[in-house]
Amino acid sequence: MAEDTLTTVGIGRHGAARLPSVDVDSFNIELKDDDGFLGDRASKGAFRKILDDLRKPLKKNGDDPLGGKSAEKISKSELDEALVGDDIGAAALVHGAIEEFARELAYVTSRFLKTKAWADTERIVVGGGFRQSRVGELAIARADILLKGEGFKVDLWPIRFDPDDAGLIGCLHLAPSWIFEAHDSIVAVDIGGTNIRCGLVETRWKKAPDLSKASVRHSELWRHANDEPTREGAVKRLVKMLKGLIDEAETEGLKLAPFIGIACPGVIEEDGSITKGAQNLPGNWESSKFNLPASLVEAIPEIGDHDTAVLMHNDGVAQGLSEVPFMQDVEHWGVLTIGTGLGNARFTNRRKDKEKDKEKNEKRDDDKDKKEKKNKD
Repeated sequence: MAEDTLTTVGIGRHGAARLPSVDVDSFNIELKDDDGFLGDRASKGAFRKILDDLRKPLKKNGDDPLGGKSAEKISKSELDEALVGDDIGAAALVHGAIEEFARELAYVTSRFLKTKAWADTERIVVGGGFRQSRVGELAIARADILLKGEGFKVDLWPIRFDPDDAGLIGCLHLAPSWIFEAHDSIVAVDIGGTNIRCGLVETRWKKAPDLSKASVRHSELWRHANDEPTREGAVKRLVKMLKGLIDEAETEGLKLAPFIGIACPGVIEEDGSITKGAQNLPGNWESSKFNLPASLVEAIPEIGDHDTAVLMHNDGVAQGLSEVPFMQDVEHWGVLTIGTGLGNARFTNRRKDKEKDKEKNEKRDDDKDKKEKKNKD
């Protein structure tokens, strides 16, 4: 496919199972039970529903300590304040919702751990917008305790980077390491069901070759759900955001790589198409006639003096990849992202030292065979 060659030549494949630092064992698994998708039981909306259900009997008596607003309209900061405030009733209510949600999260996580793709998972990082609050952190910690109580040998941790930055930073791990030797930054995109975020990501590769010190220097957020654009309108706005960041990089004297990393919901195919899971994006992103990487290369054919290369992967994968530097003490690990839905991915670290040793041993054996053959001759 010509478009595929144009967007990935010399760099890699969209939605690849083999990345520079990890193998992606699975992503975007959709587990179901009689009530529908299991992920819906541990989404941001699920927590809000639990909270509202707990408030119903209190509302009837006019005793709801959280007031008249629906849980959907109560901000994360307001919930955090209620948790530590002087109103014991409000704190108890939020604590109750945390406990119920943690049980749902633990159950859903256990179902993932029982699948073949997630076998032997040693650690799971939890990202997404829900993790950005104290309420979210407590729910994750409680789910971790519940899982251990059920005999699962797994650690459940909040993702290290701010979830708004993690998907952008994770895009660095889509690119081959040689890109970083001559460049100090990339532009990245994190597409969600509500927002599209673009960022100028500094690698800080010279300080930390494992990218553990990478950071988002500038970012721009567009809440597309408020504007309800067409698909073409969304791409046009995205291109404008990216061009603005490219100009910023030039103004600030950054050595920007000719590379755009994209984190996007859904099942990402090698050619850059999306087969399912993009239903919350504006317009039909699953159409066979639509290819986002190709559209971006057409709109931004060059960055600096070089042809633009684009790589796209699932947004859960990208957010998880931000944790690669901090997961080197385990072999198998995963990520769950709590947002509009429940994103998921499972990884196996590629042991580079072992691979190098294997290559050295193979070369040594080849040299030995050649020497023995020469002696015989």
